[in-house]
Amino acid sequence: MESFPTELGILTCLGILAASLWIPYIIGVNTSEAGSPADIDSQDFSRPANPALQRPWVHRAYRAHLNLLEQFVPFAFLVLLVDRVDGFTALTYWTAIAFFWLRVAHAIGYITGWARLPARPIIFTLGWVCCLIMAYAVFAAAL
Repeated sequence: MESFPTELGILTCLGILAASLWIPYIIGVNTSEAGSPADIDSQDFSRPANPALQRPWVHRAYRAHLNLLEQFVPFAFLVLLVDRVDGFTALTYWTAIAFFWLRVAHAIGYITGWARLPARPIIFTLGWVCCLIMAYAVFAAAL
């Protein structure tokens, strides 16, 4: 039986994170005080609440989820391409692990407000670098 590559396991964990990061936002939206500006748009469920009118941590939770999706989709695509060309190496192993923990740190830091300038943009940029490394691995394996 062929072993399950760590990169695909990390991708699975990232998928779970992406599929679950909506939870803090929904908790925040549903615990706002009735009649507050944040609640006006969503009282009758006719349209979603405006994230900009939510409490700061709730708005940050919304943005953290979007930021994860912005990097998860390209990263997942690249990991699957590396798998397709049989290009997993020590570099892709450590890149996948680094990407996962960068995304966890980004989500926690963003939602709590702990990761401010310049930490949050640096974490996001390092995630982008992980995507570039995975793209390099695709081309390196395909040549």
